[in-house]
Amino acid sequence: MSTLTRPKTEAAATAPGTLRGPARVLLRVHRKALWAAGALLVLGIGIVVALRVWMASSKVRCADGDTTRCGDDIYVSSYAHTSTETFLADGGGALLLLAGLIGVFVAGPLIARELESGTFRLAWAQSVSPAHWLAARLAVPAALAVVGLTVLIAVYRWGLWALRGYPHSQTPYWNDSGTFPGTGPALLGFTLLAVAVGALCAVLVRRTLLSMSATALVLGTVALGLGQRRYVLWPTVFRQSADPVKLDSGDWVVDMGRLTESGRKLYWEDCYDYAADPLQDIDACWRDLGAVDHFTEVHPASHYWPLQLVETGILLALAALAVFAAFRVLRRLHG
Repeated sequence: MSTLTRPKTEAAATAPGTLRGPARVLLRVHRKALWAAGALLVLGIGIVVALRVWMASSKVRCADGDTTRCGDDIYVSSYAHTSTETFLADGGGALLLLAGLIGVFVAGPLIARELESGTFRLAWAQSVSPAHWLAARLAVPAALAVVGLTVLIAVYRWGLWALRGYPHSQTPYWNDSGTFPGTGPALLGFTLLAVAVGALCAVLVRRTLLSMSATALVLGTVALGLGQRRYVLWPTVFRQSADPVKLDSGDWVVDMGRLTESGRKLYWEDCYDYAADPLQDIDACWRDLGAVDHFTEVHPASHYWPLQLVETGILLALAALAVFAAFRVLRRLHG
């Protein structure tokens, strides 16, 4: 009879409370996708490294990167430098798109395809509860994506750092829509949201292509909305002066115009007819409207981290809601 008794170690290995078994199966089934993700990681690192090496080895006449004769009034940057600026200007947008693709993959091949084909029943019949099955499909891609994108963020920031110090450099501003999303923790928050939204769309729709489309639509809406309204996530700095307000190089101008004595704000649209006619004196229009001072509302460079952290908090909160909803939907449908 002793030969029919299952060892305790084997019983522990099949315990439904662990995620190691489902995670190993997941990694093995989707190993081709993992290799593709690793290739993208290496490609991204290689592109930034190649751009920096190219820029460092480009032939220039002066130490500041000027390709004309040193000391003249003409500054022409090297082709390698301008090309590096062009490629890196949209690097943050590329990383944001990569994070969205991770969510689309989670929605389609990782979850919805199994729900659509019915192969999930095989895992559930092997001491894996629906909750643990879904948890593995959330934890594994989330962990791998966060690690990989953290590396890419560091490499991207390293690439942008090389553009600093040139007197006429067109280095992407910290607030540019193509730069800001890929330089801080907000990208990691968006990645976790992408994974959570992918899982929620998959358990709701249970069709591969429809789940992927719904995920892309939701993530695109969130990214577009945050990009357009990012400036409201933190209070701006108000500056007022009798002369045009002097701006620092790192200032993100949110609003600007003229002020009356009562504090009413005036904008160029108020003098549109004067501004459109070169024969008219727009200053006369300002005087007629009672303008006495100039004003600007800006986000200085010091607001980079507050904006990043607030945006990250919003994304993490949305991700938590999506994860909660996904488990509730799965429990309601499958117990």
